[in-house]
Amino acid sequence: MSSPANSAASGPSEGKPSQQQQPQQQQQQQHQQQQQQQQQPPTSAGDPQRGSPGLTNLPSQADLDKIVASYLQKKGYKATEAIFKKELGGATLSLEELSKELASSGKPISTNVLKYAEEGDPNAYIISYRSLREWIENSLDWYKPELRSVLFPIFVHAYLDLVSKDMHEQAQEFMEAYKDDHIELHMLDINRLETITASEHVRENELAQLYRSNKYNLRMSGVPFELFLNYLQDNKYMLLLRIVNQYLNIQVIHGKLMESAGALDGEDGTIGITGHEAQQIESFNQQPLQLGQPQMDPAFREEVEQALKSQDAARKDGQGDGVSTLLDMYKKVKQEATADGPAFGDIPFPPYRGTDIQAEIDSLNDLRKRVSLGSASLPSICCYTFHNTHDGLNCLSITEDATLIAGGFSESFIKIWSLKGEKLRGLRNTRLNPADINDLNDLNRQKERHGSEYKRLIGHSGPVYGTSFSHDNKYLISCSEDKTARLWSTQTYSNLVVYKGHNYPIWDVSFGPFGYYFATASHDRTARLWSCDHIHPLRIFAGHLSDVDAVRFHPNSKYLVTGSSDRTCRLWDVQRGTCVRVFTGHTGSVKAVAVSPNGRLMASAGEDKSIMLWDLGSGRRLKKMTGHTGFIYSVDFSADSNVLVSGGADGTVRVWDVNKNTPGDMADAGYNDSMDTKRIRLEEPDRNSNNDQLGVFPTKHTPVYKVQFTKRNLCLVAGAFTPPDNPL
Repeated sequence: MSSPANSAASGPSEGKPSQQQQPQQQQQQQHQQQQQQQQQPPTSAGDPQRGSPGLTNLPSQADLDKIVASYLQKKGYKATEAIFKKELGGATLSLEELSKELASSGKPISTNVLKYAEEGDPNAYIISYRSLREWIENSLDWYKPELRSVLFPIFVHAYLDLVSKDMHEQAQEFMEAYKDDHIELHMLDINRLETITASEHVRENELAQLYRSNKYNLRMSGVPFELFLNYLQDNKYMLLLRIVNQYLNIQVIHGKLMESAGALDGEDGTIGITGHEAQQIESFNQQPLQLGQPQMDPAFREEVEQALKSQDAARKDGQGDGVSTLLDMYKKVKQEATADGPAFGDIPFPPYRGTDIQAEIDSLNDLRKRVSLGSASLPSICCYTFHNTHDGLNCLSITEDATLIAGGFSESFIKIWSLKGEKLRGLRNTRLNPADINDLNDLNRQKERHGSEYKRLIGHSGPVYGTSFSHDNKYLISCSEDKTARLWSTQTYSNLVVYKGHNYPIWDVSFGPFGYYFATASHDRTARLWSCDHIHPLRIFAGHLSDVDAVRFHPNSKYLVTGSSDRTCRLWDVQRGTCVRVFTGHTGSVKAVAVSPNGRLMASAGEDKSIMLWDLGSGRRLKKMTGHTGFIYSVDFSADSNVLVSGGADGTVRVWDVNKNTPGDMADAGYNDSMDTKRIRLEEPDRNSNNDQLGVFPTKHTPVYKVQFTKRNLCLVAGAFTPPDNPL
């Protein structure tokens, strides 16, 4: 606290102890000035240092301390006086102790002193960056993508500042705490920055000098920029303001919000440092994947092959030797599908049952009877329209064999209909003792004699937003605004389990391709993996910046795909619980995702009315398909992965050619079964391909909620009829 003493010594009027002492001090000063002019050279006449030859008659340091103490006591600055006396006694105060002392006085503290003094606080960078990060995470979803683009350059320069000031422990703590926020988009830079651990490294490292000597270019809309600047100024984060002013060049675009986030739109060279790759997401997307089907249980495969051999023997007796055997076909299919798949046991599943063997044989028969689709042969489409829903129908799902369809309603219930025209029979007594049921015959005896056209499943306490059938049609999983997922039996039409874990509404749910596992997507920005026999989640997938709106399993059940309101999609490793791919490029929320049956491709769509096709192996976008005039609600691949079908709010079903206008290396990689389609290598990665559309099938006034292919390539479509606003 030397500043009060300096102010007292600088002029008599600021630190005078009394009116009587003032004339005496003025006379002494005038007499001393005359002596200095006569005895001292002009250069030393104004020397303020105590102990110089001509200033021996000025008040001593002890007198000045008394003057300051008297002044503080007279003005009532008790807290400052106490701190001043502590310093006179030889005690020094840290910034935190000073703030506590001032706060204990009960008087308002000027934050300016503390904020300007944060330069000397080793934790100031961590505190201010953490506060900014939390503010951005809690901001509106509309502004969040643009606001988050400023975090990486601030992170880089805050780390370099800490290293330059030899605050090694704080620098390491700062890097470890926040590097995961940026590792996906800036993996190469983060890895190189971690090697900078000393101040001389900052001066010598090429990357550090690149950031220090060049401004980081960003683009932001007017409103987010004003919010960002006002936040820093209102909280007086001077360290961050200095970094923004010195190292950032933010181009403000006035008008409506930018279509894509500043940090994710650097392909035109306007984002980041000129000449330096701003988005290094390709490096992150190079992690190895196993995209093939999982290796089969040897005992299970042996039993399937034995059953096929018996069927082949029966067919030969009736049709001769010229018929291709089911066993040879099965071996060929499995050899191709499991070429690069995960090992057996990598993903734990319950032991197989006899019904699984028959399901495997039925799947092979479906493959033999599958219709080949392409530009010359469009799929047959069967559309189911729901009337009189009064905007209460939120979601629809259909079983793989097209026997049942389920809808989730805003009135908190689920309805299930039979697509075969059969009556649905539930249990006569809901308080049935499970010990009385030993086989299927016992169960049938407990069912109603006369069924009904539909069954209503009641249990949720909020609107139902998602439903999904298991692969064997025995179970239905649903999710709701009430933060729970529920498992239902399609044989008894009763609720079996309630799964709790999410903190906010759940938007989507999806059963795994082999049953047993299912996944949920929620407003709490996470997706979660569950198993039917555990009421708590097995994995929590956190990383999205906003709501997770859609979730689907990879065909081998080792990976999970999510779409989010943060305009990105992610591929997650189910076993490790980590993100292995990030897909950026959408300009709106992603509401629908689908993975091709061969496991190589992924399609995403949503509010930007466009469909993007991605290569899962490289993480690159293959093409963008436009044509819809409304939000897209659902997409699905054909069984042979050659055709994609989409449906949305514009009331149309559109069929797209997957192979056309994709980079030529897809053919070399063998990602598609048919090689006769002409492939065009794209010169521009952002080229929009409208000529991929094979057909448009409009409805009258039915937004399409669900599109789905059967294993034989029949396309099933479902939606709720919406009467026109002005009927004729």
